[in-house]
Amino acid sequence: MRACAPEREAAVRAAFATQAGWCDRSGAPFTGLLCRLIGERLDRSTGLGRRVLGWPEGADPIRDALSLRVCGGLHALVRSGGAAALAALYPPHPVPDPETLWEVLRPALADPALLPWLDGPPQTNEVGRSILLMAGFLALARRFPQPIDLLELGASAGLNLLADRYGYDLGGRSAGDPASRVQLRPRWEGPPPPEALVTIAGRRGVDLNPLDPRRDSERLLAYVWADQQERLARLKAALAIAAADPPRVDKGDAADWLDARLAEPARSGVTRIVFHTVAFDYFVAETQARIVRRLEEAGAGATEESPLAWLRYEAGPDHFELRLRAWPDGEDRLLAGGHPHGSMVRWFSDQA
Repeated sequence: MRACAPEREAAVRAAFATQAGWCDRSGAPFTGLLCRLIGERLDRSTGLGRRVLGWPEGADPIRDALSLRVCGGLHALVRSGGAAALAALYPPHPVPDPETLWEVLRPALADPALLPWLDGPPQTNEVGRSILLMAGFLALARRFPQPIDLLELGASAGLNLLADRYGYDLGGRSAGDPASRVQLRPRWEGPPPPEALVTIAGRRGVDLNPLDPRRDSERLLAYVWADQQERLARLKAALAIAAADPPRVDKGDAADWLDARLAEPARSGVTRIVFHTVAFDYFVAETQARIVRRLEEAGAGATEESPLAWLRYEAGPDHFELRLRAWPDGEDRLLAGGHPHGSMVRWFSDQA
């Protein structure tokens, strides 16, 4: 049954309210207020309002991260100096009252510079997820004590391909580069991950729209919630590391790219690891099925000398889950649960 325009508009407004709640619970009250005001008060008097409230039938405004597209555009506008009055209310200033914020937000929403931000989903490259990746690399290196070849799906600018170039305190387990400008110390529950040596033999990723850590740094920074100054500082430091030696990120479909990579001969004494973080749900169902099928086909030919692993940090039924499936045995293990940005990790003792 076709949804009528008022029903679609109601779904859009509900999506902004839902995002506002997520922001509030994640310690981003300003971004939460921004989403709440836009969801409640946006009208069709601007090009942005007409596009947002008339979001296409059949499209899911929550899955499309519509509210975060708008917030990213506003943050970019503020960071560029294009909305001085709005910038005066943005963090690190105290959260303003709703009427004060709406008074300066309403004219900013008419800026045509916001419209291109609606054309595609947010492209984040959350460096905090390297916390989970490094813990997974340690578990894998303990099982197969040899160098690792990294293959990332949905790599954005490839910042998480550089996980070994950051420093970590993982529940008391040190890892990575202790002298790195990026030091990651999550709240950790449970025992630390295994002790092992992680050596990266190669790194390569794929994305439908790869971002360059030098050219596209402002785009990536704009998608970080303005409240979260620590995340912004961390991303800036990671971008500087990547700019000095950018990882290779190819433009293409994840399933096609993985077909090509796994068709290349496996190297004896090297573990190939395919990984992704908060990306798999954005792939269409056909792409997801092809990825799983190709991994299982390649896994059937894996050996102890040339193993294959699939590490993913994605939303689970109750929380975000770090899962590792490794061949030749093909066992799939739940290693940890945690916060989507990596600020908290719960490591499961029977996987240590």
